[in-house]
Amino acid sequence: MNNLLPEKIPHKMLSLDPFSSWLGIEILEVEKGRVRLGMKIRKEMLNSMKKAHGGIAYSLADTAFGFAANTHGKFAVSIETSINHIEALEENDYITAESVIEKVGNKLGFHIVEVRRDEELVALFKGVVYRTSKKWTEK
Repeated sequence: MNNLLPEKIPHKMLSLDPFSSWLGIEILEVEKGRVRLGMKIRKEMLNSMKKAHGGIAYSLADTAFGFAANTHGKFAVSIETSINHIEALEENDYITAESVIEKVGNKLGFHIVEVRRDEELVALFKGVVYRTSKKWTEK
């Protein structure tokens, strides 16, 4: 079995991820160590105040984080994450999440993901992954 190229790993991950597919996440850009995703806020994603549930921006950022961490070819699993919500999101907003800072060690990877509505920063996500020895391969 051949190892997957970095730009193919997020596409494989998305194809195996029913939750991210339900969210409507689109892969916009991929390179080793960096992924940019997008999605539209739908009515069923709103809370009682008619704003997007905080878990929506978190989920998009977490997916960008996971996809970017795995582009190095090894399974990378989340061990710690956090998010700062800066602006509320509305129905029909289109948001993007981009992994903008990465520091990869032998076993740990550290990432910062920016969530934006157009050019406006709406959330800032930080995450740490554990890098396993299992490799992403074509099957």
